Amino acid sequence: MRVTLSLSLSLLTLSLGANQVRDFWFNGAELNRYALTQMRYGSAHPGHAELIFVTEPFLTGQQVKREFGNKPATPVLKLNALRTFNTGLYSYRTMTSTFSPIDLNRYPHCLKTNTSVQDWCGQVFQQINRSNDGWAVELRSYFQAEGDVDFELGDVWLEDELWLLLRLDPSKLPIGELAIVPGAVHTRFAHLPIRPVDAVAKLTDRGTLSHYSIQYESIQRKLVITFDTAFPHIIRSWEEHEAAGITKAELTHRQMNVPYWNQNRPSDATRRKALGLDPVVN
Repeated sequence: MRVTLSLSLSLLTLSLGANQVRDFWFNGAELNRYALTQMRYGSAHPGHAELIFVTEPFLTGQQVKREFGNKPATPVLKLNALRTFNTGLYSYRTMTSTFSPIDLNRYPHCLKTNTSVQDWCGQVFQQINRSNDGWAVELRSYFQAEGDVDFELGDVWLEDELWLLLRLDPSKLPIGELAIVPGAVHTRFAHLPIRPVDAVAKLTDRGTLSHYSIQYESIQRKLVITFDTAFPHIIRSWEEHEAAGITKAELTHRQMNVPYWNQNRPSDATRRKALGLDPVVN
């Protein structure tokens, strides 16, 4: 299996130092809202998605956020990726949280990612933690065929960690033929095993916008993420091509430096309009 890393000239020119990356990301949360068209059960369903990026101190041993004490912590960039849509009568909610250290030289992979899927039939939760030899995986599902399992994976890439790597430094994205564990929302929707799949990844620079794509070989899935070539590499849209059709998301609203965790009073509900969200129900 061949893995190569490549970078276009314009991306290389726009690469920034660690201090500049810290200056941008350590000023509050970035909130991004997307118009979502989600393929499910053979049909396209309208909805919305949010990508919430925020930094926090992370305890690498426990792999949790440091909330108290003075244990040494590693600064991470966290991505909370949410999707909300309805399938006919009933609703779906998904969320994936991924934690990647800012120091990519010391930590080339994320440290943790977990995903929950809720619909009116039930819910599923999976978590993948970085280990010495690769990844420790746990899956908790109400489906009989999936059950509750814990197992290990080798030192491979996770699709879900690449969204953060793209924002921090696209020059470090894996390119070429390699094995990648598909995104957790996809594997849970398709009821696929959590395992690496051979794929071909490409990074294409088209001036102000760049595209990162992953074409999987043995499953019907292609992911294409479109983002700003220039730092901070804002994600403008993405597409997920599957047998049933194409899931699409396009950026409609963005806010930076938002302390949303403090905006939790009923009167703060009106702030949701600035993100294109209903103030009450969604």
